[in-house]
Amino acid sequence: MNQSPTKNLRGWTHVKSGKVRDLYVPTELTTHSGRDTVLIVASDRISAFDHVLPTPIPGKGRILTSMTMWWFDQLNDVTQNHFVSVDVPDEVQGRAMLTERLQMVPVECVVRGYISGSALAEYRETGSICGIALPEGLREGDELPEPIFTPAAKADVGDHDVNITFEQVEEITGKDLARSLRSISLALYNRAREIAAKQGIILADTKFEFGRRLQPGETDLVLADEILTPDSSRFWDAGTYEPGKAQPSLDKQYIRDWLTSDESGWDRVSAPPELPAHVVEKTQERYIHAYERLTGQTWGR
Repeated sequence: MNQSPTKNLRGWTHVKSGKVRDLYVPTELTTHSGRDTVLIVASDRISAFDHVLPTPIPGKGRILTSMTMWWFDQLNDVTQNHFVSVDVPDEVQGRAMLTERLQMVPVECVVRGYISGSALAEYRETGSICGIALPEGLREGDELPEPIFTPAAKADVGDHDVNITFEQVEEITGKDLARSLRSISLALYNRAREIAAKQGIILADTKFEFGRRLQPGETDLVLADEILTPDSSRFWDAGTYEPGKAQPSLDKQYIRDWLTSDESGWDRVSAPPELPAHVVEKTQERYIHAYERLTGQTWGR
């Protein structure tokens, strides 16, 4: 099971690990089609409530990588992305991508079409989300009048991303870039939402990350990291959708629910507990089901 990064990849140097992904750069200075590259390896680690859990979900890294590449293909006419190839070391084959090295924008570009999670808590307290006023009386799981851009400031591993207003994004990135982030994020969400709906799945919310190319004079935004996976999105089954209550999710909500249950006994402050076998199994099933429902392809177990 892949908890720790595979640090001894021939020709690659490990430079950073996030909650789920491990990043490597070429040991020797090389480029691919004139671009600097970085190897992104998706591990089987899983996080919840800003903690990396001690128990991995077998095969999760392969599912995330396959889903991301599938979505890149579906959305490549909406915006460019950082994918280069799957010419990766054998040790990480199937769960790694060779990508362009970018200057990442320090903003999580969250788009919500339905109200749930932290957005619901903020709405109940303020009547708004990230400074966007919403109608009164919205219930958990309700569809919003229209999708909204609800950004967050990116945090280090172990810290909590903080919801911010669009005006704060403008302060971080400048007005023109902030508007581009919002426009492209909404366009990506709307297209992905249509694609998911055809498979009977509701895309409740998701997040995107963007970077900019390092070459002088190239300022276009490039879609980066993973996209539209169960780690970065809320997927609901349209056939069982019932607003006014929490929705069964095809994502890691099953783990969140267990961690907040009496069975786990976790206080969300101390180190998180090991996941029992039934939670690991049910979570793995949800990831596989999300992949198969969205792509129409059978997952090779």
